[in-house]
Amino acid sequence: MIERLPSALAGSGEPGLPELRQTLDEALGGSFAASALLQEERLKSRVYRLTFAVPQGVLSVIVKRLSPAQAVRNELVATRWLPAVGLGGNGPGLLGIAGVRSGECVWHVYEDLGDTAIAARRADAGCAAVPAAARLIAQLHSRFASHPLLAECRQHAEHLDISCFASNVHDAIRSLQAMRPADRALSAEEEALRDRLVARLVPLRDDVPRRAHALAAWGGPETLLHGDLWTSNALAMPAADGYRVRLIDWDHAGVGPASYDLSTFLLRFPVAQRRRVLDLYAASIEGDGWRLPGRPELNLLFETAELARYANRAIWPALAITREGAAWGATELAEVDSWFEALEPVLPEEPASGVRAVARP
Repeated sequence: MIERLPSALAGSGEPGLPELRQTLDEALGGSFAASALLQEERLKSRVYRLTFAVPQGVLSVIVKRLSPAQAVRNELVATRWLPAVGLGGNGPGLLGIAGVRSGECVWHVYEDLGDTAIAARRADAGCAAVPAAARLIAQLHSRFASHPLLAECRQHAEHLDISCFASNVHDAIRSLQAMRPADRALSAEEEALRDRLVARLVPLRDDVPRRAHALAAWGGPETLLHGDLWTSNALAMPAADGYRVRLIDWDHAGVGPASYDLSTFLLRFPVAQRRRVLDLYAASIEGDGWRLPGRPELNLLFETAELARYANRAIWPALAITREGAAWGATELAEVDSWFEALEPVLPEEPASGVRAVARP
């Protein structure tokens, strides 16, 4: 076995380390001729960078602990779904899989692509990597639009269509209305916060039919979605023709309208620059019959996706307060409430009106 590998992540308290170490030894000790573990670094919860000695110098990999469902989803993205539409080289670079015997989790081993996230650069429309990222996102959405593989994607991925909005809103209302800890009474502040969030959510529940109609009319064909398209999950490496972008962290990949991904991506840019980023995306849409609607319609689609995420984030702290009396729950609910309060249209007002035709490339 690779030297020092038996002690990898020994102090982390992570489950499944024997299985992970065996997979690392098989994946790196053979193909990469790694001889010793040199360094380990915790990047965030459940994610680590491990550096090894190899004949060429050093090699680092990323190891990530996933739920079984997330692991299957990420594996299919890397090995089946993206390659099926010619985008296999734009995925996360999966090197190995370690299923934990208890079945509670799965470890994935990925190429370390370095600190190349667009979020770590000058994350605005002037960043030279942004056109390459917008082009890749448009290719992903275009090539999977009504693709036969969507049946398989739907089986393993999340449903990010109108059912995502409706179910999250319904579940958030129920969770908040049932928010009664067994060991204590809610404080006056917690009651006010609960009532305020329920008051925000009930009109959204009643608005499901209108939003469903808008998605059907303007959302375009359903497609494969990344599901968590922050600029931190879009990595850009210099290439001969500019930048090669790779999308990582497909834990929340799903099927639904492109507006779900676009709202997340556009919100990572300054308001005044979002139209330019959207134009870069629109110019790269492949095929015929898919045209982006005008600003008011797009803003409604984007708002629907964002509100679905807000509602989802209200469910879990409310349940934690009920089950455990969790003190942190009120803090998180207050943050969600602040998001509702600060919600504004993704795209700013512009002089033009009506449906905006997109020129085909």
